[in-house]
Formats: sequence, C-alpha cells, structure tokens
Amino acid sequence: MNEKADFIPYTSIQLTNEQSLTQSQAYYEYMDKRRSLRIFSDKPVAKEIIENIIKTASTAPSGAHKQPWNFCAVSNPDLKRQIREAAEKEEYESYHGRMSDEWLDDLQAFGTDWHKPFLETAPWLIIVFRKIYDVNEQGEKSNHYYVNESVGLASGFLLTAIHQAGLVALTHTPSPMNFLSKLLERPIYEKPFLLIPVGYPTSEATVPDLKRKPLKEISMFFE
Repeated sequence: MNEKADFIPYTSIQLTNEQSLTQSQAYYEYMDKRRSLRIFSDKPVAKEIIENIIKTASTAPSGAHKQPWNFCAVSNPDLKRQIREAAEKEEYESYHGRMSDEWLDDLQAFGTDWHKPFLETAPWLIIVFRKIYDVNEQGEKSNHYYVNESVGLASGFLLTAIHQAGLVALTHTPSPMNFLSKLLERPIYEKPFLLIPVGYPTSEATVPDLKRKPLKEISMFFE
C-alpha cells in the first residue's frame, strides 16, 4: 500500500477582483489569436524551447497523479520523412474510402487533402502518447486512471504553451496511428494520442477566416 503523500502549503496568486477581470480578459484575447496552421517555416526552434513547452504540459492534472503521458519530440529529418510517408499512406486511405461524404464535405472549407508536407517542413514534431499503465524496473505493472482525460488535459496545456512561446502548431490525427509506436519504438502500453508539428509560420501563411461560437452557444450559467 502506498504511503500517504506529504502535504506542503499552497501559495496562491493574490489578485483583486478587478485584476482578475483584467487578466482574464487579456488572456482570452491572447488565446483567441491561437490558430491551427498547416503552412510552416523551416526556421529552427531551439531544443530548450521545446523542453520548456513539454515541461509546461507535464504540469497538467492527472488521475491519482499518475501522469500517464509521454511526449516524443522529433527533429531528425530522416525520422520526420518516415513519419510523413507513413502518415500520408493512412491519410490517403482515409480520403479515399474511410471518411464519410459528410466528413469530406466539412473538410472542403479548409482545402486539406492526404498530402502532409508540414510533417517534414516543421522543425519539430511532438507526438503525444497515452500510457495505459506503467512498468517499473522490476517488471511490475502499475495501473493508471482516467488516462484519456489526463492526456487530453496535458495536450491542452501543451498547445497553450506552444502559443505562449510565439510558435504555431497543428493537432494532426492520422488514423490509425500505430505506425508512430513502431517508428518511435514505444512499448505496447503506450498508444499515440496526437501528432503535433510545431514551428514558426511562413511570412505568407494564411488561415481560414473562421469565427468561434459565442459564449451563449457554449455555456449555461445557473445563478
């Protein structure tokens, strides 16, 4: 049986109501500028920046503090090429039979197809893996809880940190993604969750002119 965790004092950030309102509005406006991008520059991104981004993602809450995630950061050109080739193979199958007509119709506005050059152009690929369980050095299995929820939260933290660093990203999900486990030599208890190219936009980069749903369509208040 695990020993009871030690507890330490929690140091909160003391803000007045007015300060909280100002900061929450400013942060919303900053995050509202975040967009998914498919047009990356090959401008290098320092490894230390990616390390800080991953460390930020790791501050996310998780079931029983098991932290059931692993972030594989890839900058090796040959490995990125292999990932692109495998991803495009799956994407071709998706665009030519796996996706429904409705799905394909919904994607037309974005001008996407099975070609994924950004997987080689972006200086970094961050592959998020969800760990179903852990195995210690003695080969003993340790269960994880709320794995999908925990990894989803960590991925949100990751995307926020990428934006905060002045970088852009795309949440790419070629399906199935088993090729990532093979190429990155991950154990059987790690499953790919997201494939995220990270870098800078080109000077000519564009994004669709989309509008997010207003507050009244995404929330309800019971006062």
